[in-house]
Amino acid sequence: MLQPRPFLCRLAHDRRGNVLMLASAIMFVLTALIGGAVDLSLVYRAQNRLQGACDAGVLAARRAVTTNGLDATAIAQGKSYFNVNYTDAQQGTKSTTFALTSSDNGITVNGTASTTVPLRIMALFGRYTYNVSLTCGSTQSIGNSDIVFVLDTTGSMADSYNGTVKITGLQNALKNFNTTIINATAGTNARVRYGFVPYSSSVNVGRLLYNLNPSYLVSNYGIQTRVPQFETVNYGVYNGRSIKTSEEVYSANSTPALYSSSAYGSQSACLEALPAVTAWANNGSPSASSGYVTTGNYSYYANISNQPRRRTLYTCSRSGDSYYQYYYYANLTFKTYSYTGFTTPATTSTASLFDHFDYMLVNMDVSTFKTFANTTTNTGSNGTSLVSSWDGCIEERYTVSDPTFTYSSLTDRISPTTATDLDIDMAPTSDDATKWAPMWPDVAYYRGTSSSSSILSTSGSQAYSYCPAAARTLATMTQTDFTNYVNSLTPAGSTYHDIGMLWGARLISATGIFASNVTEVPTNGGNVTRHIIYMTDGEPNANYSIQQAYGIEYHDRRITDNGYSNDDNRHIARFRALCDAIKGRGVRIWVIGYSTSLSSDLSYCASPDSGFTANSASELNSAFQQIAKTASALRVAS
Repeated sequence: MLQPRPFLCRLAHDRRGNVLMLASAIMFVLTALIGGAVDLSLVYRAQNRLQGACDAGVLAARRAVTTNGLDATAIAQGKSYFNVNYTDAQQGTKSTTFALTSSDNGITVNGTASTTVPLRIMALFGRYTYNVSLTCGSTQSIGNSDIVFVLDTTGSMADSYNGTVKITGLQNALKNFNTTIINATAGTNARVRYGFVPYSSSVNVGRLLYNLNPSYLVSNYGIQTRVPQFETVNYGVYNGRSIKTSEEVYSANSTPALYSSSAYGSQSACLEALPAVTAWANNGSPSASSGYVTTGNYSYYANISNQPRRRTLYTCSRSGDSYYQYYYYANLTFKTYSYTGFTTPATTSTASLFDHFDYMLVNMDVSTFKTFANTTTNTGSNGTSLVSSWDGCIEERYTVSDPTFTYSSLTDRISPTTATDLDIDMAPTSDDATKWAPMWPDVAYYRGTSSSSSILSTSGSQAYSYCPAAARTLATMTQTDFTNYVNSLTPAGSTYHDIGMLWGARLISATGIFASNVTEVPTNGGNVTRHIIYMTDGEPNANYSIQQAYGIEYHDRRITDNGYSNDDNRHIARFRALCDAIKGRGVRIWVIGYSTSLSSDLSYCASPDSGFTANSASELNSAFQQIAKTASALRVAS
């Protein structure tokens, strides 16, 4: 007979309650696993959000860095961006911190962020929080860039604006721009080149053209100038007194008249085709008169015999887009004097005396002047010799005086195509109309007349002429070289937006006369981005009485139809077409209006998101800094 097993033994072998015990143990483990996963997801979410906020903060701080490095302003900007992107309330965290540092004066900005994540489920197991800490960084680097500065250095840049002379504000902003680029390229093999086109009423590109090819400059050129006229006087000495015995009196020129109805396409073609000056010929019968002749302190009663003579001279003048020949007469009266009471003079003498200047268009030899050598003319006071040399500013090649100009992206040309000056790429040919001329301010004169159609005058004054600092083609520059050049900028002249933009286009064109310089391959083999930074402090201000890149407009009429009407508007039409042509070639145009709002024309010229208005030197500096940072590449440091 079997004996009953003891209770404990039976209980040990009884498996009916195991399921409950195992279930209890498993529930404990599952709670820990699920709770850990839930809390870990909170940690990961906070960490990811914290990393994004950290990156945003260092990028914003680096963007705000100026030449002052990582200063309080930059730190505040970085923290502001961090706080926008991360808050404890949204993330359910606490004790979040964010700190910014830089060991290289702001070139690289480092950030450290930390936060505490309260744990929900794991708190049941004694783990109440999880600390998250991470780092981030931002640096600025730049690829290969070509940057041409087209800078308004007109007379108004000498004015003080909000406590700073404008040219000084520009110079400081440019130097800070360069410092930013230097910092961005530190430790890289990137190539950054600068070109400069300071402009006012002309541009100083003479050295660039002459060094490129002297034949790009004309050797003869029509200049509104003055020609001295002299009288030949003969004297006899009577009883120790010197008295005139004869003289040639050169009278004022007659009114010019059309000589030939043939139209010439350029000024040089018209001037070269002029007939020779005719010889002096009698012009009527001699006439006699009598009167007093005064010499020194003595007056003598004399019989005067007059023999009038005349010769024909020729010149050219523009009408519309063509040149025509005109003729005029120069009158000379030969006078002989006979004196009663005197015998044959004991001695005789002859003198050539200055009488007056004729102010007119003259075809002048500029073959020596264009070499920058000293050149002598007879345009000095009373027809004396004047020695001058070229400072490098130019007059543009042939153009047409149309009111509108348009750019076609299909042909990559500006119309009318007969405006040779607006052809960005064309190299000069043997035709002088395709060449540039040296601007010669020493011999340029504005005629004293109220009519722009007047071809000749016996009065006039030297035309005002302004020449900015010499332009520079694209090249790498040391900081010292950059600073010295910028400090050389001097304000003078009137505002001609088109001439500045035209030469900015030529200096950065990969298919123009400076193509070998522009297309030079960087040693690192990378691509090159191209930029024009255009800064101006005002609206166009064409002046028809000064000598500028298109001559003396009142007389030459290369832009207007009558010498003055719609002058500004026609220059702006050229400017807008040039802007279209530059952007059509993939060049980014940045435009800064300094002490002036961006007019519709300036806004039109700027590439998208590339226009700035600066109402102070500080804002001008900020605009240049923004351009520097956008032209370079701001990125999160790895």
